[in-house]
Amino acid sequence: MTSHSQANPDAVFAVLVHAATWPSWSPIDAVEIEDGGDPEGRQQVGDTRVFRTGRAVSRECIVELVTDRRFGYENVSGPFRSYRGTVELAEVPQGGTDITWSATFEPKLRLSGPFWRWYLTRFMQRMADGLAGYARAATDRDPG
Repeated sequence: MTSHSQANPDAVFAVLVHAATWPSWSPIDAVEIEDGGDPEGRQQVGDTRVFRTGRAVSRECIVELVTDRRFGYENVSGPFRSYRGTVELAEVPQGGTDITWSATFEPKLRLSGPFWRWYLTRFMQRMADGLAGYARAATDRDPG
């Protein structure tokens, strides 16, 4: 799923790696960092975040960070045998950042793939759109 933000890639990336911002711009209700990590601080490869959305709880481990370019994570609990999500940031010559949020996955339940593809397509679009808008608003509040 793709969205465009008027914010530069560094501003978008800064929002993405601060877990505490996620409930402000995504469907996620709450976040905590396992092992007492600080959700206000910049997350690093190896950090595991616990997200709560309604009654659903998911754990994701950050597996790749390329400053201002890429954020990769794996779901380590939930309905998937494997799940790898990637957020790609591309600077646009006319200004701003294109955000592409994608995932590859294998569900635990046979035949549930079409449902998860349908659900995740919508969920990831909401994530990309929310990130784009929040990063732009954060830039407007703090232009320096």
